[in-house]
Amino acid sequence: MQTELIIMSEYCNKCDIEATFVEMLADEGLIDVQSVEGVLCLEPAQLPDLERYIRWHYDLSINVAGIDAIRHLLSQMESMQEEIRFLKRHLAVLSENWQ
Repeated sequence: MQTELIIMSEYCNKCDIEATFVEMLADEGLIDVQSVEGVLCLEPAQLPDLERYIRWHYDLSINVAGIDAIRHLLSQMESMQEEIRFLKRHLAVLSENWQ
């Protein structure tokens, strides 16, 4: 099964963003860029993250290092929220068994 790819330069032109910004995101490992016959391409699954990073960079003037830090903190926060949900469920079961 072949996945359709988005040509990065066309995406950047359409969205009026700098290709170097997307390349910096890829260099930092924030998104995956594939080279197909010398053309840089993005998988459609990358778009939600890429669009979020574009807003942070262009609307809030956050650099790539800041984007990486924010992404890391949000990931940690999601993990902690998942753990809290698990602990609440576990506590509810223990409370039911205690009574």
